Amino acid sequence: MSELIHKNSNCAIIRRTLLTSASALALTAAVSTMNVAEAEDADRPPVWIELGGQFEQFSGQGSPFTPAFVNTFDWGAYGLKSPADIQIMHIFSVGGDASISFQPADSDWIFSASARYGRTNGHKFLHQQRTQVTRFQVPGHFGSKYFTKTAPGSYALTSATKSENHLIADFQAGKDVGLGMFGREGTSQFAVGVRFARLSEKAQAALYDRPGIRFVPGTFIGSPAPTVNNYHHYFATAQRAASFHGVGPSISWNASAALAGRSSDAEITIDWGANAAALFGRQQAKTHHQTTGSYHYLSGTGKYQHRVTAALPPNAGHRTQSRSIIVPNLGGFAGLSFRYSDAKISFGYRADMFFNAMDVGLDTRKSENVGFYGPFATISVGIGG
Repeated sequence: MSELIHKNSNCAIIRRTLLTSASALALTAAVSTMNVAEAEDADRPPVWIELGGQFEQFSGQGSPFTPAFVNTFDWGAYGLKSPADIQIMHIFSVGGDASISFQPADSDWIFSASARYGRTNGHKFLHQQRTQVTRFQVPGHFGSKYFTKTAPGSYALTSATKSENHLIADFQAGKDVGLGMFGREGTSQFAVGVRFARLSEKAQAALYDRPGIRFVPGTFIGSPAPTVNNYHHYFATAQRAASFHGVGPSISWNASAALAGRSSDAEITIDWGANAAALFGRQQAKTHHQTTGSYHYLSGTGKYQHRVTAALPPNAGHRTQSRSIIVPNLGGFAGLSFRYSDAKISFGYRADMFFNAMDVGLDTRKSENVGFYGPFATISVGIGG
């Protein structure tokens, strides 16, 4: 009986020993994990400085300058390209961005300030000319002799220039609320703050055109012969300057998930994010355009026939307008980063759209969306820690 009691006592001691050992191992592992996490947090720099650049396409240029005569003629029938088509151009913005962020010790809040600037210039110039030459005979007067007649050259000279610049600045306070949403190495940060935007655009065009010159049946010394038809000569210019300045509340979400590696050493992550803002500001526009022309036609008959030039009524317009508006702003990005403990290199594609931000009308107000979209690259360096 005493032996059985002794054996049961030994089993109880063994169970207690195993449980104590397992608990000690679990506690040691937990403490080690906490120490590693605390060590990683302690090694994380509290200040990050980021510099980068982007190559963006700009949308929101408005319509080409098309005075009435541009839509009157069939330019292709005279071997010319329409001035309206020449003015359409794809312009790209090249610029840079910078940001600084700060995360206080023992805090999961991150405070940041950033600015992005870009500018672009586009220019097109095309001089088209088409000269017509014809040969004809005058039967009964000069036998088989041929005469040559040259018409004044039909031409279209178009010059168009567009420029744009923009500045976007953000001041935000954010917090990582990922809670392991994208794995142990993932982050998900929401931030709120204030966004400032300044958008500016200028465009001008000059058109020198003499279209529509061609040969039509006529007479020469009483015999059939080609002659030049009536034609017009136009000169038109236009200038337009538009801008928007606004500031308002903003919200953003930035997230990342690890693809390979560890944050304590080096890793590759996929990054993405979205932003939204409501900008309260002022939309301004100043425009001026002017068109003059002349009409050239034949008057009289026979030897009394001669060409007459008559001036066409000029057409001009001028507008200066300013008004307060609210501009919704939406944007987003996606990219890839190579992260180290105190440095990061990122590549990606970014887009920002400002709805009805710019007044691009000539004679009347016409609001148009303005967008910037294209690839970007940044390098970040951590300080402190």
